[in-house]
Amino acid sequence: MPEFKIVISEKGKSYSKTLTSGESESLLGKKIKDKVEGSHVGLKGYEFDITGGSDKEGFPMRHDVEGLVRKKIFVSKGQTGTRLKIKGVRIRKAVASNIITNNISQVNLKVVKTGQKALDEIFGKTPKEEVKAEEKTETQAAPKVENKE
Repeated sequence: MPEFKIVISEKGKSYSKTLTSGESESLLGKKIKDKVEGSHVGLKGYEFDITGGSDKEGFPMRHDVEGLVRKKIFVSKGQTGTRLKIKGVRIRKAVASNIITNNISQVNLKVVKTGQKALDEIFGKTPKEEVKAEEKTETQAAPKVENKE
């Protein structure tokens, strides 16, 4: 049974959770842009949209690559899985398909409908307090050494 790491994003914040083999079965066979109920992921009342993910070797999933295997496609600047600096250059890059299978290790989800509890409360995250800058302690200057000639 597969074990997925899911990353849930909600308006500038993201939370991660590892799904056990029992919970991850409900995601198998789903495609990118499909809707998932929160009860399948252990978050009742929520509804999520699958936005992407990556397989066990780190190749990103693409919404337009059909099938169950990894494929090599031509990509240019601004597309999923590229870091090209020059506009117009195309490279051949391996990407994972848009279907969640046993080879997928991470699934990205976007919140479409919120539940009764906020995700901050569920995952136990609180806003970080501002850390005060430590005051510099003054160091004593070393005494001047005079040359005796």
